[in-house]
Amino acid sequence: MIAHFDIDAFYASVAQRDDPALRGVPLAIAWSGRRSVVLTASYEARPFGVRSAMPLHRALSLCPQLVVVAPDFAKYRAASDAVFDIFGEGRRRVEGLSLDEAFVDTETGEIEEAAQFARRVRARVREEVGLTVSAGVASGKMIAKIASDSCKPDGLAIVQPGSEAGFLAGMDVGKLWGVGPKSRARLHDAGIETIGQIAALEDARLFELFGRGGKQMREMAQGIDMRPVESDRETRSVSSETTFEYDVRDGSRLAEVLRELAADVAERLQKHGLSGTTIGVKIKRADFTITGRQTSLAEPTCDAAAIADAAILCLQRVELAGTPVRLIGVRVAGLTMEPQRQMRLV
Repeated sequence: MIAHFDIDAFYASVAQRDDPALRGVPLAIAWSGRRSVVLTASYEARPFGVRSAMPLHRALSLCPQLVVVAPDFAKYRAASDAVFDIFGEGRRRVEGLSLDEAFVDTETGEIEEAAQFARRVRARVREEVGLTVSAGVASGKMIAKIASDSCKPDGLAIVQPGSEAGFLAGMDVGKLWGVGPKSRARLHDAGIETIGQIAALEDARLFELFGRGGKQMREMAQGIDMRPVESDRETRSVSSETTFEYDVRDGSRLAEVLRELAADVAERLQKHGLSGTTIGVKIKRADFTITGRQTSLAEPTCDAAAIADAAILCLQRVELAGTPVRLIGVRVAGLTMEPQRQMRLV
């Protein structure tokens, strides 16, 4: 059994945890400035239409009483590390998706044992870290992820073995991994609106709609997902990434978020006396496909502006063309203790 955990409104929840005056009020995490974007909105702000990746000026027009707090990535990293330590109790495999989200191998084939593990994790995170976590428990990663999304905030959803297809059947096809907005619209035009309809398709129709990946799409629609939890073994780089509450298509917003993430990476590099020569970006699209681009500098750097400029250059090399983006990240590798010098791209 696999559990998917997602810290609720992570950045905003950390701010509210540490400042009681922020609890119960509409809150946005963002830097001040004309071009700033909302990194996270508290649940109190969301009924006003405030959401992540929205320009801050737009958020303030929707909710004039919105409280804006600057991000503190050092706090987020510390909170994330504490939560992930709890996720991995007993040396369980943990597959981190971002600072606030992970799959965990529960190391049991019994659903109730897995559910007890999820309850224990949620209780420990609340007690030891002061944050709430939503969780989904199921036989596969996709089902667990959809389950945790369905019970936010601060919920636990358990999908019993054998009920996966029924759990998915009535959901919109857009919930299925691999179905983005364009393919969702195309399927709706073909009269296919629910995941259950995909699960029932014949081979010929599957090929017509999805090509060679049709049978895999049908298996996913039937709740068959055999992918294991894969631990992240990247240890020779410093990275920062964020998952958007709503997918982002605007390249200028993505670039602005990259600058904010680059500032976090630079701060951590400087704290440890490190510089790096390889700058990369990670893009996870709405259909969960992942693309990476990287570039090299002639000299190592830990300068936030230099890292951001290189990351934006990498972003421009990704052919997004309005494709919705779910997650974006910045990574610096080729680490060295050498002091930074004047940088140029090579």
